[in-house]
Parts: sequence; structure tokens; C-alpha cells
Amino acid sequence: RFFLFLMLPLWIPCGLRLPRIYHSAANTTGGECPDECDCPPSFPVAMYCDGRGLTAMPTIPSRMKYLYLQNNAITAVPDSALVNATNLVWLMMHYNQLTSDAFQQLNGLERLYLQHNNLTAFPSNLPRTLQDLRINHNKIEKVTPADLEGMDNLTILYLHDNAVTDMGTSLKALKSLTLLEISGNKLTKALPEHLHQLYLEFNSIDSLPEGFLGQFTQLQYIRIAHNQLTDKGIPANTFNVTGLVELDLSFNKLERIPPVSTTLQHLYLQANQIKEFTLGSFCSVVDVTNFSKLRTLRLDGNEISRQDIPTESTRCLRLTSSIEV
Repeated sequence: RFFLFLMLPLWIPCGLRLPRIYHSAANTTGGECPDECDCPPSFPVAMYCDGRGLTAMPTIPSRMKYLYLQNNAITAVPDSALVNATNLVWLMMHYNQLTSDAFQQLNGLERLYLQHNNLTAFPSNLPRTLQDLRINHNKIEKVTPADLEGMDNLTILYLHDNAVTDMGTSLKALKSLTLLEISGNKLTKALPEHLHQLYLEFNSIDSLPEGFLGQFTQLQYIRIAHNQLTDKGIPANTFNVTGLVELDLSFNKLERIPPVSTTLQHLYLQANQIKEFTLGSFCSVVDVTNFSKLRTLRLDGNEISRQDIPTESTRCLRLTSSIEV
């Protein structure tokens, strides 16, 4: 599956790194660079230890702000490992074998990458300065309100491909959160807020609460594909909200096209059980100024054919480049 992201000032691709220049054996300030790492003299606050086959944390000079430890075999982060690393801003530890953590000493940390490890619990006592936390592809089963309490600066949270069954009210404190990725978990209900993008694919959601999108005043993209949604599980006009740009409800159990706002631009309903083309789901009134802004409509893999699309749909869906059935 693909992911569509807004251009957020704080969002940086996983593979992006500061320029890498090989180190000299010693450094003039803040301690010596470990032999197993590279510390560029031209950028003395960055330390590159990625892909070295490490099984334990190296000694970190106190001057370091950017630490790259991805693609190793590190199993734990003991308290002693970070005692001098209080200036860290970025810590990249994805693709290791972490089963435990200790990050509470990093009072200025902004970006923490822990994806593709063996964590079974959400990291405790995370720095409240975090802006970007990526902890996807682990074995986390639970996220409690205490785990995220006080994290007012968190903008990006990747939790997808874990084993989370319920997040309860844990996300309500995340007032700055704009991107939440929790696909591929075991959620049966969704209660996040303050988002621009919400990805809930590959869960077990069979219904949505009344006024589900009422709290999302800035939401533009929502994907609930590959769930168990039925017509009865979606309250009337749930998706008939302005501001929504893309809605993906594919691979569910819908039998009707839910009403959507005329401002929606992309609607994905493939692989449901839809039996009729309800033009009223897109337009209640059609005239010179009232028509759907929909550009993409996918209905393939349902129980309708092109002959079921009424001829007057061209007036309502006048911007739609094609309708796939």
C-alpha cells in the first residue's frame, strides 16, 4: 500500500541523513569518537554508527546532536549509555533488535526512530520535546494515556504494523499531532483527533461513533480500507464534511455509497458489496454552481456495472475524469 503525506515542515524521509564524511581518530571537543563510528571533523555534532554490526551502544561524546545507529543488532539502551548524550536532537535506531529502552535523559530530543525492532511495550518516559516518533513494525500491544501524556510537541506518530488493540483516550493529549499512521494493528475502534491525515487500514473496525469526523476540523485524508465496515456501522452523513480531500473505504462490507461532501476529490470504494449507484450520495442539488468536485471514483470489485450509472451523473460528476466499475 502507498501513503500520501502533506509537505510538513518537520517531516523528513527515513533515509535522509546529514552529509557523511569519514572521521579522524580523535576530536578536539566533547570526547573522542569511538573506533566503530565515524565523526566528521567538518560536522562535529554528528556521529555515524549505522550498519556496523554493533550489539551494544557505543560511548557517545557529550557534544553529539545527531546519532545514527540504524541497521545494527543492538538489543537494549541502558541508562549508562546515554548519560553524556543529553544534547541529542536526533536518534536513529531503526532496524535493530531492541527489547528495552531508556530515553528519559534526552531532554532535547526531537526525532526518534525505533521502527523495525522487537519492542513489546510502548517506550516509557519519552522526552516531551519529541516532534517525530516512528515506532512502527514492533510488537506493541497497548498504548496508555500515561505513555503520551505531556507530549504537546509531537507532530508525527507512526504506530503501524504492531499489535495494538485499543488506544482509548491516549491520543487526546497530542494537541499538535497532524499525521497518525496506525494501520496494520488490531483496533476495533478509533478515537484520535487534531489530525490532517489519518490512516487506519488493515484493522478490525466495524463501526464508527456518531460525529466521528466532527472533531477533525483540519482532516484532509482518511483511509479506513481493509476493515469490517458495514452500512449500519457508519452513522448518517459521517463523511459529508467539508475539508476532506481523500476518502478510502475500499475492501470493506458496504452495500451502498455513503453520502460525501461535494468538496471531496478522491473516493475509493473498490472491493465492497455495493449493489446500486446512488447519485444522491454525491449531489443533492445540481446546477451551475452546485456539483461534485470529485475527480477520482473507484467502484470496481462491487456488484454494479457501467450500465448502473445513470446518464445524469455527468452533470453531477462533471469533474470526474473516469469512474472505474
